Order: sequence, then C-alpha cells, then structure tokens
Amino acid sequence: MNRTLYTLLFHLGLPLLAVRLWLRARKAPAYGQRLGERFAYRLPAMQPGGIWVHAVSVGESIAAAPMIRQLLLRHPELPITVTCMTPTGSERIQALFAGEPRIQHCYLPYDLPWASGRFLDHVRPRLAVIMETELWPNHIHQCARRGIPVALANGRLSARSAKGYARFKGLTAPMLAEMSLLAVQTATEAQRFLDLGARPECVQVTGSIKFDLSVDPAVPVRAARLREQWQAQERPVWIAASTHEGEDAVILAAHRQLLASHADALLILVPRHQERFASVHGLCQAQGFSTVQRSLEQAVTATTQVLLGDTMGELLFLYALADVAFVGGSLVENGGHNPLEPAALAKPVLSGPHMFNFLEIGAMLREAGALVEVDDAQGLATALRRWLELPREALRSGQAGLDVMRANQGALKRLLDGLDAQL
Repeated sequence: MNRTLYTLLFHLGLPLLAVRLWLRARKAPAYGQRLGERFAYRLPAMQPGGIWVHAVSVGESIAAAPMIRQLLLRHPELPITVTCMTPTGSERIQALFAGEPRIQHCYLPYDLPWASGRFLDHVRPRLAVIMETELWPNHIHQCARRGIPVALANGRLSARSAKGYARFKGLTAPMLAEMSLLAVQTATEAQRFLDLGARPECVQVTGSIKFDLSVDPAVPVRAARLREQWQAQERPVWIAASTHEGEDAVILAAHRQLLASHADALLILVPRHQERFASVHGLCQAQGFSTVQRSLEQAVTATTQVLLGDTMGELLFLYALADVAFVGGSLVENGGHNPLEPAALAKPVLSGPHMFNFLEIGAMLREAGALVEVDDAQGLATALRRWLELPREALRSGQAGLDVMRANQGALKRLLDGLDAQL
C-alpha cells in the first residue's frame, strides 16, 4: 500500500470514524465536542513559529511533560503547541500546563492531506515532535513538503507493531525516510526502525525518558498524612492501577482471596479510562465489596475494602498511598503501562504477562527483583501476601526498582540535545 491508496481508504472510512465518535460520545460526551478541530476547522488562535509536540493520550502527555518543560526553558522565545487525540489527554495537557502562556493546545486533525496542511499552515512550527509511536504518513509528508523537521521522541516499537508496519512497507518506508530524527529507547527498537526504512544517520538510541521521572517530595508526605487520617498506617494497602476491561474481575477475585488472610486489606482500584469509572464502581458493588469513590471525597473507614480511584491526574499520589503496586493493561493483551511510576516511589511492582510495551524496562526490573509477573487471580493474591507479610523483602524490592531508575537516567538530556540540533 502506498500513501495515495492509504489516503483514499482513509476518506472512505470517514463514515466509520463518525460512528465510532458517536458511540464513544454516548459513554464520554467530550468525544462529541470540538469536532471541527479533528478536521482543522475552528482551530484556536495560535502564535506561529514554535515547536509542535504530539502526545496521543494521557500516558504520552504525562511522559512528554518533562520534555516540554525543558523545551520551554531552553527556548524561551518559542511557543509550544501540544496536540492529542482524546478528551482525557486534552484535560491532562490543560491541567499540566495551566497558566503557561506559551503552551497552545488543540486536537490533532485526522491524517488527511488537506486537514494536515491546514493545521500546519495555521501553526507553522519550526519543529514537529511525535511522542513514542504515533506515526501518521500524511502529517509527516506534509511537514516534509514544508521543510519542517519531524522527530520521534522516546520512540518505541514492539516486535508485534514492527510486523504490522512491515506489511505496509510501501507506506512505512517513505514515511520513515522523511523523518529527521528517531530518538528511540533501545538498540533493539533502533534496528526495527532501520529494517522498516529509517535513514541510519537519523536513528539515535537515547534511552527512555520515563527513567527521568522525578517525584515531588511532597507527594509521599501527603500520602502518609492521608493514611494517618484514614487510621490505616498498619493496614495492608495495595493498588491496581490503569486497569482495562477484563482485568477488574481478576483484581477483585485476588482481593477477595487476600481478605481471607488479611481481613483489613484495602484495594485502591484505578481504571485506565474515565468512561469505565461507573461500570467498575458497579462491578465492585455487585460483588459485595464495601466501596468508596475518590472523586466524591468519601471517607475511607476501617470497613472500606475498595477505594475506587475515579479521578484524573493523581495516579502518582495514589501509588504513594499503597504498599504494593500492580500495573494494569498486562493481564489482557494490551501491552501494559509504565512500571517505573511505582518504582520511582520505591514500591514493589506486580504485572501480568502482557508487558510488550515495556519489554526491556520490565526485564530490567524483574532481573533486579523489583517486579514479579503473575498470570491470574491466584498468582496475584499469592504475590501480594508474600510482600505484605515480608515487609523487609518488599522494602528491598522497592529500593531495587528505584536503583534501576536512577542508573538509567539521562535520556531526557540526550533527547533534548537531539531536538536542539534539529532547530
């Protein structure tokens, strides 16, 4: 498939996109808003000539935040336009950079040549920076036509994704050849991009900027204060974070097993997507768990068994409240989420077997004894009991994860130096 055929198929698929937006808007009304931006109509007024950063959703927005803050410091004369594709990503971007006059934000239009061209002519960036793997052929080609260098930041490419791209090499190879910098996380991923057609002189192994995560020292202090307020200093508290559909029932089954030996255990359950908050709350109640909602600021008491983390933007704080952390998206074939967030707080980490989005990071944490992989509710309950009953071992595991993080920091500086060279 070449880009012309891809563009034709994209146009033919627009009615399906409209139906998908309508279905999503039924669960999350924000999907039905700002539709013009998705076609580069009714874009907000913007100062042109700066840096454009694209982060598809919440996770990428959070990962991009330290890079964006450093770009603001390094280039005080430039505005930065941050785009995303989801309402939750939009909320996060606006919350992260509230009050920063040089941050501009809108949705990224769909990957249609005319929409992409209108967006670029409106923003006129000097540099385009794409987070992780959100590669769109028409956006990249329209940048190349206008002489705008395109950089991939914190690039990752799983074996499965590489196989998918390879099926459409007539589309993928020209797209990658038009990119000016691919700053990727590992040598393995660098080779995958090269095999797909990236220019060797444009591929750099910079490491993962996720290792450069820094935790505000006030976060654990606030968490300790809240646990004291709950009178839960001695209670076993664990978190299941960023869970996806199909995982919550397994999590609750493991918690039920844990309650059989630790009757005062508290689970903090945090669904990944905002539109699932209500259904997960209903599941907790249907299964008979005494549940309170974080969004309603309901008090956690001695009889509370589940705290539903149905808020946005405070995952690190919720991790800080727990003794042990399970990272979701990994019991189902989603590829997992970032295990370095709990590791940065020196928490021992659990995950399911499907961590292909974080293969190298997961392997490093496992090798250090900081992460244990489980397959089902029984395995999860067993691993939880072990760490809750052996606090010194849990402490050692948490410290090992923090050590792995500190040993691999520096990717952010290497990435920023590469971006400066493009400017």
